[in-house]
Amino acid sequence: MPAIPNKPQTEDSTTFSPDAYFEAWSKEEYTPPYDNDFRKFIIKTFGLPFRDDYGYMAQSAEVTLLQAQTYVEWGAQGNLHAWYHVAAYTDIFRPSTNTAKALTALSSNAKKGSVRADIAKHLLAHYHPASPDSKLAVSKSAKQHTNPYFDLWAWSCQNLEWAGPEEGTAKVKISHAMLPVLYHHFGCICPSYEALETIRLVAKGRRVLDLGSGNGYWTYMLRRMEPVGKKEKRVEVVAVDSGMSEWRTVWVGDTVEMGGKEWLEKYGGGREAVLLLVYPMVGGEFTSRMIGAYRQFFPNASGFTGFAKETIAEWMAREMPGWKRVLQMPLPSFAGKDEALFVFEKGDGGEKVESVTA
Repeated sequence: MPAIPNKPQTEDSTTFSPDAYFEAWSKEEYTPPYDNDFRKFIIKTFGLPFRDDYGYMAQSAEVTLLQAQTYVEWGAQGNLHAWYHVAAYTDIFRPSTNTAKALTALSSNAKKGSVRADIAKHLLAHYHPASPDSKLAVSKSAKQHTNPYFDLWAWSCQNLEWAGPEEGTAKVKISHAMLPVLYHHFGCICPSYEALETIRLVAKGRRVLDLGSGNGYWTYMLRRMEPVGKKEKRVEVVAVDSGMSEWRTVWVGDTVEMGGKEWLEKYGGGREAVLLLVYPMVGGEFTSRMIGAYRQFFPNASGFTGFAKETIAEWMAREMPGWKRVLQMPLPSFAGKDEALFVFEKGDGGEKVESVTA
């Protein structure tokens, strides 16, 4: 693949240091707001002014930190937790937990007809691990894995009494006021250790093209993944984004500001690389345009909620019948959301091409 020019880091983007943030988090100098002071947590950890009145936009909603904090303090009043139920859900996604066993335990320990039973049934129905011969099985151990977004997400589940998605989650049209804040500082979907490790395994030394990379949190997390063997290098990720969206925090300083389709057309269609699409949308034919420009090789990972009326698995089966779903696994889902990661592959001319999406 041709060399790719990187966008130089701007003076403004140096005010926030992702490496320093992660170091402070790993030393527990920063922790989730267990005192439930969400506003103070965001102001302190991101160095914002005390009287910050920034408007966090997410689709048609806009909130300030003060408004988000007000909703946190209201708790379940006013039906704010209408879709929430307390249950053990977050442990499924921890680096030390066996996903298949955790999902089975979630089901076997649930009372018949309970919310927990409905959640377990839904997650198990949409869990399709990779076959043993694919060599994509992630070995989860008790190793340290720093992921501030995951820790904050786990706290949000506890605070909002959220036990995970079930079949009716797709009909939920509301969310909590803290979600736009998390979007702006971390991104639209929280990556799990298993999701990141899966992408590393799929890449097999190839470049990962994070098209529509947003503020770069997934790119940054992938670059931090430790190589398994001495001969293996860290994951090389190219972040490409049109720059149309506004982000309060930027995690990488070398994002190429360009449309994904235009980038692929300029650099040979992304040959010998893995395409990563985080939260792809059908609107504006974004996803289909990326597939067409990717030399007919489409690695895609997506959350359920990225598509308005169907999952990406259903869309791929109808629109791209030549592509095979290799695996599907749940991702950490914010209250009222239902996210998942998919890997698709397609053989073309004797060459098998794989892809990962989140």
